Amino acid sequence: MSKRIIYFVACLDIVLIALAFVFGFAVNVAFNANVAHSAIGIYEWYYKPRTDGKQPEKNTEMEFIYSYDAFGIGNPDEKIIYLTFDAGFENGYMDSILDTLLRHDVPAAFFVVGSYIETNPALINRMVDEGHLVCNHSTNHKQMAKITNFEEYKKELLDIEDTFYETAGKSMSKFFRPPEGAFSELSLEYAKNLGYTTIFWSFAYCDWLVDDQPTKEFAMSKIIPRTHPGEIALLHSTSKTNANILDEVIVQWKSMGYSFKSLDYLKDTYSTNQGEYE
Repeated sequence: MSKRIIYFVACLDIVLIALAFVFGFAVNVAFNANVAHSAIGIYEWYYKPRTDGKQPEKNTEMEFIYSYDAFGIGNPDEKIIYLTFDAGFENGYMDSILDTLLRHDVPAAFFVVGSYIETNPALINRMVDEGHLVCNHSTNHKQMAKITNFEEYKKELLDIEDTFYETAGKSMSKFFRPPEGAFSELSLEYAKNLGYTTIFWSFAYCDWLVDDQPTKEFAMSKIIPRTHPGEIALLHSTSKTNANILDEVIVQWKSMGYSFKSLDYLKDTYSTNQGEYE
C-alpha cells in the first residue's frame, strides 16, 4: 500500500472518529435537552374511546402520571363509575343535577374554581351536606402546566382551599383536576407535594359549549356506548343537556350493572402505581 493511500485512510479514520464524536455529542445534548424538557413539557390529557364495553386503549406516552399519585381510570375488573363534574361557573343547572344525584343516591365529585365558591356558597354547602366531594380545579382556572415556580403554583391550589374553608367550615377534598387537562411532570410533582391526587378522566364529550349544546340523542350516543369498568366520567355542570339527561343516563348505567363510588374509594383501593389497563 502506498504512503498516499495509507495517509488517506488515516485521515479518513480521523474524520470518521471526529464525526462520530460530534454526532454522539449532538445526540447526547438532544437527549439531555429532551429529558430536561420532559419535566416542564406540556401534555394535554386524552383517551382513545371504545364502544365494546372495555376500557379505553392505553395511553402509553403518558404512563408517567402514575408516579405522581394521578388517576386517569379505575380498576378494569370493577363495574364502577366515578362521576365527576367540572364547574367553572354557575349556569343555572346545579340544583337540578344535585336533585337527580340525591334521587338516585349517586355520589359525585365537583371540581370548582375559587369564584364558583365565592358566588355560590349555598350550592357548595348543599354539595357537602349531601355527601359529595368538592374538589380543587385551581383558584383562577390557570393552565397550571405553564407555572414552573412552586410558590405561584402553591398559591393557586391553597387560596381556593381557604375560600372553601371559609364557606363550608371544613377542609377541601384533596383531589385536583388541572384546567383543560393540561399538565407537565413538574406540575404533577407539585400537586403531589401539596398532598393532592390528580384526577383526569376516561370519558368526556363536547358538552361545554353553552351556546352550542349537543342534542339529547348525540349525548346519549356518546355516553352510553363508551361506558366501561372503572370509568372516570367527566361532565360539565354548565351543560343544559347534561342536566336534562342525567336521570336517564344514571338509570341506564344502573341497568347495565354499574354502581357508583366516590373518588375516595378509587384512591383507597386502586394503586396509582399500577400503570396498566386494557
